[in-house]
Amino acid sequence: MNIAPQDYFEKLKEEHKRLLERKNIPLNKSNGIYYRYEFPIVTPDHIPLNWRYDLNVGTNPFMMERIGFNSTFNAGAIKRNGAYLLCLRVEGNDRKSFFAMAESPNGIDSFRFWDKPFVIPEIPGNPDTNIYDMRLTEHEDGWIYGIFCTERKDPNASSEDTSSAIANAGIVRTKDFKNWKRLPDLVSDSGQQRNVVLHPEFVNGKYALYTRPQDGFINVGSGGGIGLGYVDDMTNPVVKNEKIINNKRYHTVYELKNGQGPAPIKTKKGWLHLAHGVRKTAAGLRYTLYMFMTKLEDISKVSHQPAGHFMAPINGERTGDVSNVLFANGWIADDDGTVYIYYASSDTRMHVAVSTVDKLVDYVMNSPEDKFTSANSVKTVLELIEKNKGFCIDD
Repeated sequence: MNIAPQDYFEKLKEEHKRLLERKNIPLNKSNGIYYRYEFPIVTPDHIPLNWRYDLNVGTNPFMMERIGFNSTFNAGAIKRNGAYLLCLRVEGNDRKSFFAMAESPNGIDSFRFWDKPFVIPEIPGNPDTNIYDMRLTEHEDGWIYGIFCTERKDPNASSEDTSSAIANAGIVRTKDFKNWKRLPDLVSDSGQQRNVVLHPEFVNGKYALYTRPQDGFINVGSGGGIGLGYVDDMTNPVVKNEKIINNKRYHTVYELKNGQGPAPIKTKKGWLHLAHGVRKTAAGLRYTLYMFMTKLEDISKVSHQPAGHFMAPINGERTGDVSNVLFANGWIADDDGTVYIYYASSDTRMHVAVSTVDKLVDYVMNSPEDKFTSANSVKTVLELIEKNKGFCIDD
């Protein structure tokens, strides 16, 4: 297409403006627990044009995209000053990820990136190769903590091995999202750590961390499961007394591995947890979301856990950079009880589903638990059929 550079850029600006101003609407179909929305809320197309294009025609005469972006996903979430904030993992075409904040006035559309991405300080002498998947927790100590995965090449790998890596939990904290203080990386007895999340309250005067210890970068090996450990001082984050509180289990949606999503939401009945579970299929790994509840008086004790997945990829969510994946590490509970669940599909884009605290508590406490065999699954269905006698409407 032969078009003048300035005309082409004006066309890009109009398309970008329409995308940012597009209204999102809930889908008519709902399971009664949450509503999905028609459009993804943040995609690579939402990234500001001046992050992608050299706008000087003299140095970019063909108005080429100079920096390409592959995906915007796995966002931590927090609400500040009435705005809904997503701390997104932005991945460039070069495979490197960084963090950037997008803001919405209503939590479901009109997400706009802040002027610049974040610069996360590095550990002196031990720079991160890649950083991603930040969980944000506003802690009662007055700080907002961001815990993310930091990836570095495995120093013990052979020179021919250019893919083996070590993952650990990097930690920053801030009070204004402008000045980030890098704290030391987490120290634990595990070979590697992923999906580390800070509990929002002190537990017996200590910081509580949800962890996912694993033996290798991809395979959890003898590790796995959602762990819980305690840290005395976040400036010296050595996790102690780490134990698994929610384990992987054969022939479930969390058979291969599982991990905590965002920090849990406190309710009158218990702490609501959103997690991801992974299982193997003939088409590869399948990531879905599931929920459970822990006791208010003892966060190490799971009190309720419905069977199966809470949310799985559907329709266009199934395809992307890494297909058949849902992942969530951010949600926001408003004062009125509305809950905005921010989830990524197939490592490519961000979505929102909306529920309420009351609905999620009801779902977790009153949905049947997994009985782990086909016979018991049928028995659960038969029990509901029996319970519904006299209530069914004939076709």
